[in-house]
Amino acid sequence: MARNRQTLEQFAVAVMLCSLAAAGRAQQSNMQDMPGMQMPSGQDPNAHPQQPQMQGMPMDRMQHPHDAAMDTKEYQQDLPSGTVVKLEDLEQMALSHNPTFSQANADVRAAEAARKQAGLYPNPTVGYYGDEIRGGSFQSGKEGAFINQTIVLGGKLGAAKQTAEQERLQAVTNVDAQRYKVLNNVRSLYYQVLAAQRLVQVRRQLLNLAGDAVQTAHQLGNVGQADRPDVLQAEVEAEQAELALQTAKQNYQTLWQTLAVTVGNPALPLGRVEGNLEDVPHLDQQEWLAKMLSDSPQVKYAQQDVDRAQAALREAKKVPIPDLQISANLSQDNEPLETANARTGIVSGAQVGVQLPIFNHNQGNIQKAKAQLERSQAELQRQQLELRRQVSTLFRDYTVANMTADRYRTSMLPRAQKAYELYSGNYQNMAAAYPQVLIAQRTLFQLQADYIRSLETVWMNALQIQSFGLSDGLSAPSAPVGRSLSSYNGGSSAGSDQ
Repeated sequence: MARNRQTLEQFAVAVMLCSLAAAGRAQQSNMQDMPGMQMPSGQDPNAHPQQPQMQGMPMDRMQHPHDAAMDTKEYQQDLPSGTVVKLEDLEQMALSHNPTFSQANADVRAAEAARKQAGLYPNPTVGYYGDEIRGGSFQSGKEGAFINQTIVLGGKLGAAKQTAEQERLQAVTNVDAQRYKVLNNVRSLYYQVLAAQRLVQVRRQLLNLAGDAVQTAHQLGNVGQADRPDVLQAEVEAEQAELALQTAKQNYQTLWQTLAVTVGNPALPLGRVEGNLEDVPHLDQQEWLAKMLSDSPQVKYAQQDVDRAQAALREAKKVPIPDLQISANLSQDNEPLETANARTGIVSGAQVGVQLPIFNHNQGNIQKAKAQLERSQAELQRQQLELRRQVSTLFRDYTVANMTADRYRTSMLPRAQKAYELYSGNYQNMAAAYPQVLIAQRTLFQLQADYIRSLETVWMNALQIQSFGLSDGLSAPSAPVGRSLSSYNGGSSAGSDQ
């Protein structure tokens, strides 16, 4: 009996060591290329190829969708094996198909038309002229035609055209702002998809690990080396890992669909993106603060609104200047002459006048224009302060996320890898329990997932900074200021909408 018991124990130990070796080789093969992680000496990744291997891939190889590990059957099942797209392709799609660009460009054309209309001269008036018309035997009176023309004075047309030009410039700035919004939205979704893509791979590795743990627990339970609670716990962890993988895959598909809609191509087939999640940009806070205060569309638009308000005030001040009203007529005078039996014949007439600005000096519109100028100046200051606040908040989040990702890469992940290796070695020497190895492996993979999320957070904040805080590529462009498209009608009504 003693000999049979000893044989049974040796068999159990052999099963545990084989299972651990299979999981250990796969994990070490998957993690050996991570920054700061090396495969322990004495471990041969090619040994015992008949043992089950985890279909994972190294952290640095996860960056490239064309790697061999991505072509395995397992990863073809987890991630789409269709088209692999680059960021440049997605940006070009968005610039070509996103409808908000058509809206913004239409606003520019409308502003150009308004500028053209503002400088057009008023049309003349022509009509019938009659005076002292009498029938009967006398057949006297005058009949003919007249023409009236308003001669615009005081540079009012030029002032109106200058105001319209500032509105056109604001519409052009709206196009630039919309470009930043769309491209930032596309880039943000691209890096979210790239992170989700890597997270699916990590979740698959964790599921493989959990499956190995269930198999090992059952083997140990069969030989009396594991209790029923250990087996149940391993099965629960496998279920959790399966649920986490399915959630990651669903999140990936949702992000891809959102990306497709944002680029204006909702029928874009489900595929993968190509890129390097770890190649994060390095930004300087003072440099980007200066850029925001000088180059951001928000500040440009606010400054152009100040210029527009100043032009509108100059236009309003010119409105009281009277325009010259000229009228001429040409008619046939049928009045009989006293000295001859004939009619007077063709006669002409003319009138010249101006409107006296006695009661209406356009004073209400002038005060309104002054108030709008004051508001525009205050808005420029507010926008600059708001950008300073945004830069401070964005750089805080960017710096923390960058620091977190660097700490994961250089410290926590290497330490977790080392802890797993030590537990694995101790277990092989019968100095540690198998659950400790499982916990170390699970911790290692959870840190990988957290590392991916930290990289994603770095990118999100960096892109917000580089796009001057503009986002949401499907939001409609800002409504243009606009002005009346009616032609100049003379007098104090000109510029009344200022």
